[in-house]
Amino acid sequence: MKRISTISIAIGISFALVSAAGYAQDSADLAALGKKLAINNCAVCHTFGKGEPNGQGPNLFGIVGRPMAAQSGFKYSAGMQAAASGKVWDEKLLDAWLSDTQTVAPGNAMTYFEGDDARRRKIIAYLSTLH
Repeated sequence: MKRISTISIAIGISFALVSAAGYAQDSADLAALGKKLAINNCAVCHTFGKGEPNGQGPNLFGIVGRPMAAQSGFKYSAGMQAAASGKVWDEKLLDAWLSDTQTVAPGNAMTYFEGDDARRRKIIAYLSTLH
């Protein structure tokens, strides 16, 4: 009976390791797809690299965890400044933002609507890697 327990434990550990590796790969794949979407949809106005200049929109490097409307050297619209009080960019706020920028910050200069949940998750996964 002891041998079966040892085998069961080994199988359980192996499954956990394979699952963790699969999750990491899924997360990396999601971010890679998100990078393509961000470049295709956002790079017209935004930059993504550390130290790159702001474009028409702010540089998005390090956006996750950054206070809203706080990118150094970028002049935010009055609507964005009014909506930003105490808010910090996290996955939930980014999801709302990408769904409808005007709902999050009425009167801000950016208008964007991404109705596809999967596409938003991919873009957010990519933005989350920029730190």
